Amino acid sequence: MSSTKREPEEELDADSPANKRVKLEANGSADGVKPQIEPEAEAEGADAAVKQEEAEDDGEEEFIPLPQSTTRSAVKRGHECPYLDTILRQNLDFDFEKCCSVSLSPINVYVCLVCGKYFQGRGLNTHAYTHSLETGHHMFMKLDAGKVYCLPDNYEVVDRSLDDIRAVLNPKFTPEQVARLDSDVTWVRALDGSEYMPGLVGLNNMKANDYANVVVQILARVNPIRDFFLVPSNYAGCRSLLVTRFGELLRKLWNRHNFKGQVSPHEFMQAVMSTSKRRFTINTQSDPVEFWSWLLNTLHLELTGGKPKKQSIITSTFQGELEVTTLAGTGKGKAATASDDVVERIPFMLMGLELPPTPLFKDAMEKNIIPQVPIFQCLAKFDGETISDDIRAGRRKFRVTRLPNYLALQFKRFTKNNFFIEKNPTLVTFPVKSLELKEALPVPVGPDGVTPVPSKFDLIANVVHEGKAGQQTGTAPYRAHIHRGVEKAWYEVHDLVVIDVLPQMVALSEAYFQVYQCQQQQPAPKMAKQKSAAAVAAAGKGGAQQQQGNQ
Repeated sequence: MSSTKREPEEELDADSPANKRVKLEANGSADGVKPQIEPEAEAEGADAAVKQEEAEDDGEEEFIPLPQSTTRSAVKRGHECPYLDTILRQNLDFDFEKCCSVSLSPINVYVCLVCGKYFQGRGLNTHAYTHSLETGHHMFMKLDAGKVYCLPDNYEVVDRSLDDIRAVLNPKFTPEQVARLDSDVTWVRALDGSEYMPGLVGLNNMKANDYANVVVQILARVNPIRDFFLVPSNYAGCRSLLVTRFGELLRKLWNRHNFKGQVSPHEFMQAVMSTSKRRFTINTQSDPVEFWSWLLNTLHLELTGGKPKKQSIITSTFQGELEVTTLAGTGKGKAATASDDVVERIPFMLMGLELPPTPLFKDAMEKNIIPQVPIFQCLAKFDGETISDDIRAGRRKFRVTRLPNYLALQFKRFTKNNFFIEKNPTLVTFPVKSLELKEALPVPVGPDGVTPVPSKFDLIANVVHEGKAGQQTGTAPYRAHIHRGVEKAWYEVHDLVVIDVLPQMVALSEAYFQVYQCQQQQPAPKMAKQKSAAAVAAAGKGGAQQQQGNQ
């Protein structure tokens, strides 16, 4: 009887596909039913898996394909995240345009809290996800929401230690905090150990935007403007990019939680270039007085929805009123053919003051004499009796009929002809405190028709031009003297540099543009019917026309 020897079966690997198939068949046969897989269902499952793997972030968090994990929760506390201590705050800078550094898209942007770079998305195959895998940087914050996520695990991190980063990203002020700004003497220490004063920090001069820096420094010291823009709910209905960026810049200037003692106005200047159609740029030097007039008028129109006759925080702060009398038979306007003098009342937000001409000859010491003139002599232009000659406008007299709470003055130092721009070096002597206007011009009366309105003003800002006229390169020609009322001290701000200065040095400077604050501020009355949108402009050449480039 013959027998055949049976070969031993090969031992199957526990994880091999064949072993899995055997186990599946055994489990199915135990119930008497063998599982069957339809070819169509198997194909659909494969297609779904491929689609999920190839899905990319489309900018909406609800549709971001996230890796599924049963060992990690969707939200973790700070002590549960092992990467929380990898955050480097000295690398974070939220002053620049918030766009992805790879795709340049401003949608769904996250900042890496380790290196400070911006990336789009946090789902699979997004730039932030790829960055976390390539560099080992795990902590990311969404810029529009302030939420922090750990990548590539993709869970949210909740911890109070991240609040200081959110305070730098989006500074917020309560009405109580705004009310204490003028009473608390505050010095803050930055991450590098340097100290800075909230509200009086340096502004970065990216190339030639020092003309805008001095204007922003002045507006940051004007209390009604500052208090209005520090609270975004005051202009929540305005969709203007310029208004939004200006409010953000003021909040950064007054923020007590900044990581560094300076701020870059990059986003604000981008909005300025877009709104002004590149009339004012970062690369080209411009006149701060011209920028002041444009900025105030544009902010006013944006806040009022394009209605110049409507009252705004701009007009209630800076707008006064002039009575202009044009002598009959002069100029090229209505008075040219009129038999009587033409009297008009127009609003103003800037008063242009004339300087005496520069001496043409040298003295006995072979030096040019630099004349000095008191500010009261310059203000005599608006006494209602002094006649100003202009070929087009005619012979006119100006009288102030309503004083603003904040008075802006410009000394006309620059004269432009067909060949070059000439600068007048005449020094103007002025008091830094208690400028009494009634010594130079008739002060308008109050509502009772008898009592004069308060006319004592204190200087809060002074802009100085250094160098020659038309200077375009080299050191920034414009610097500002700023009065910090809470300390009763003066500081000189030259872009990023902020130093203290004596009041006597402020009075001896070549003043070009000044802003005074009334000691007893009056409530702004409702504006009467105005002439036109152009009336909300500077009392520059001729006393009431909008100031155009002096440089």
